Amino acid sequence: MTDNTSAGPPATDAPSPADGYVGDPAVRAEWDNRYADRQQLWSGRPNAALVAEVAGLTPGRVLDVGCGEGADAVWLARAGWDVTALEVSGVALERAAGHARDAGLTVRWVHAALAEAPLPPASFDLVSAQYPALLRTPDAAAERALLGAVAPGGVLLLVHHAGMDAQQAHDSGFDPADYVWPSMVAALLDHDWVVEVNEQRPRVAPDGGAGAHHTDDVVLRARRLR
Repeated sequence: MTDNTSAGPPATDAPSPADGYVGDPAVRAEWDNRYADRQQLWSGRPNAALVAEVAGLTPGRVLDVGCGEGADAVWLARAGWDVTALEVSGVALERAAGHARDAGLTVRWVHAALAEAPLPPASFDLVSAQYPALLRTPDAAAERALLGAVAPGGVLLLVHHAGMDAQQAHDSGFDPADYVWPSMVAALLDHDWVVEVNEQRPRVAPDGGAGAHHTDDVVLRARRLR
């Protein structure tokens, strides 16, 4: 948690099964099952788009949305950022906290869905969402939560796989219409924001890990003016 909210367990400890998860239990169960199926779901390396886009930023307070097994959170903490990492899966958070602990780094872990998370508004210098699986709602709750977390002068960095939003629903149950895509967030940006990057580019994909077959990213980076 952030400094001016209820902090709960020590920052480097993984949340316990009774940690007061905030969000839809079905979503938590779905992602817990996905992580439990493998000893390691992702590559263990930070996302290349994050590394590239953060290179010129001064470290401050960062919210890592959908932190997974913690590669981005650990990289950001090592680079001097004050990291709050949010994730719906308790299985993933346990792994992430273990990686941070092994590295001797402090990260605040928040076990919650983004729209329901008890986060202080407008308080992060960087909000990073790398390939997030944010469910779409009629009131655009997830999109507004992303924007609302960014402090004046801060940056929202949203990265996703290009072309996924145009796919047809899969027999597996995945329907792109159920999820938030960068274009939906960009559509909500008003005169309080300036778009610094909004483009499709080749993805520098790490070896191994789920999602390694995707070849292009959509990168949206916007700065909040006030």
